[in-house]
Amino acid sequence: MKRATLLLWVPLLFGIQTVIGQISPDCSEAIPICNNTPVNGGTNDYGIDDFNGAAKSGCLETSLSGFIEDNSAWYKFRTSAAGQLGFNISFDASEDWDFALYKAIDCASLGEPVRCNFFDNRDDLTHMGVGVDPTGTVESLLYDDWLDVTAGEDYYILINNYSNSNSGFSIQFSGSIFESNPSNALDCSIITNLLGPPLIACDNEDVILDATKTEALQYEWFSDTGSGFMAISGQTGPTLNVNLSAFYRVKVSTPSEIIFSDVQIGFTTAPTTFVVADEAICSELVFFDLFQKDQEALGNQSGSDFAVSYHSAIADAVDGVGALSKEYPIKAGMETIYVRTTSLANSQCFDVSQQFKLKVLQNPEITFSTELFLCENSTSVVIGELNANASYTYSWGSGATTSNIQVDEGGTYVLTMTYEENGFSCERIVPITVVISKIPAITDVIIEDVQNNNTVTVITDVEGQFEYQLDDGPFQVGNIFSNVLPGGHVLTINDLNGCGSVSESIVVVGFPKFFTPNGDPFNNEWKIVGIETLQDPVVFIYDRYGKLLQQMTKDSMGWNGEVNGKSLPSSDYWFKLTYIDARGQRATAKYIESHFSLKR
Repeated sequence: MKRATLLLWVPLLFGIQTVIGQISPDCSEAIPICNNTPVNGGTNDYGIDDFNGAAKSGCLETSLSGFIEDNSAWYKFRTSAAGQLGFNISFDASEDWDFALYKAIDCASLGEPVRCNFFDNRDDLTHMGVGVDPTGTVESLLYDDWLDVTAGEDYYILINNYSNSNSGFSIQFSGSIFESNPSNALDCSIITNLLGPPLIACDNEDVILDATKTEALQYEWFSDTGSGFMAISGQTGPTLNVNLSAFYRVKVSTPSEIIFSDVQIGFTTAPTTFVVADEAICSELVFFDLFQKDQEALGNQSGSDFAVSYHSAIADAVDGVGALSKEYPIKAGMETIYVRTTSLANSQCFDVSQQFKLKVLQNPEITFSTELFLCENSTSVVIGELNANASYTYSWGSGATTSNIQVDEGGTYVLTMTYEENGFSCERIVPITVVISKIPAITDVIIEDVQNNNTVTVITDVEGQFEYQLDDGPFQVGNIFSNVLPGGHVLTINDLNGCGSVSESIVVVGFPKFFTPNGDPFNNEWKIVGIETLQDPVVFIYDRYGKLLQQMTKDSMGWNGEVNGKSLPSSDYWFKLTYIDARGQRATAKYIESHFSLKR
């Protein structure tokens, strides 16, 4: 039973499609095969009898022709690796082919074939060979078992056809040696390399094949473009100028030998770089999209056949190095960018005939504030550029074309600034916000006193951006002052947007919230703490009906809860504190919770 295994397909074709390669009906001129040799063939006779009249060779026997061969093609190869080897011979399903594989160093020592197949193609199959049928046909009678090989072994393949006309065949190799040695499983040293290795060139250049040998008597040149090798009329010199894709063969006759050398030359379409227009862009862009220039460079050529790259120096474009990123970071000024169009089939086919200039224009610069404040007690404010740039034009949403305008309402105003050079313009749209800023006001002051750390908190119900000051101290962002000494102080709120300030005088003093004049050692008198820090302070005490009960100065000891020697009942009492302020005027202290309790 034949074994299934992993196939590595090595289609030994490149560059030219549907090519009938060189054909040899005789073993002595067997076509050498190596990894890069195309293998397409056909047969039309058997040449000489390679079996010297024998009636049988392995599974092959004489036919109606009287010989083992009817229409034959011979190939040879040498292994470069050890492992499994197989091959597939593809042909038309209507045709009948046989093959035999010989392990031999030359045609004189063929011996018996190591693999052989002569079954007729009654099942209309399309493949025969060694290994497994790539079409998935199980147990095909046209396949022999895999061949185990070692490096350095020589083999001959005979492919035989029993029809006088046929559509030809192709050979593809497979097996594990092509997995382990994909590029050199078959040894290429067996091919005469007079004309050099296969070559792919551009269709806008000539290739010169040189078969010069000093002892040569005669040169004959042949080409095969799909119908077999045909003599090239008039070509008898040592060199041949070619410009068509084909297989080329030279026959060199010397006094001692006849040398055949073959080479495949493929031509790929050379690209043309079309004219690429200069570009001018505005500096507000971070990148320039070079992708958008590809179609200009390609013109009517396909992006699937050619690639476009961009370079900052012509030498880089020629060498195909230093390609610029297609998202190209821009830089100020003007630079020349060189364009390279390259064939994807052959990177040696390229065109660097075009370049374009990329100029980066400076966007209009903003040299003015885009946020301004209009104080509520002001009539208007000027917005925009105070010193117009002669290179710019200005346009406002209102239709004004001056660099600045005067506005009397809050809101957003849009200024369009435009810079133009050589018919190309860059514009910048600038929104300018005008905010109405209110005059600051002190709504309340919270004083926390009669403690080690007196604090003052300034309260305002006006929205804005403010800073706060206590007396002549530095302005601060926060509205709370700590460690405030007892006495008179001035609080100031200043608008950061220049819309004025407001000040308020306060007094930081302390007093007990209640007292108990009952003769014990505690809380028998009520008085204001820190009153001595004020200038000429006077305290007035009232009952709930507003009747003046007592008047004290800073020299008073305190109030004992009596009036004219009569003790007043437990109740709440009110007071007022006046003093001489910094202006020399008598003022009443504000922001003092001016009542306390008498308890008996």
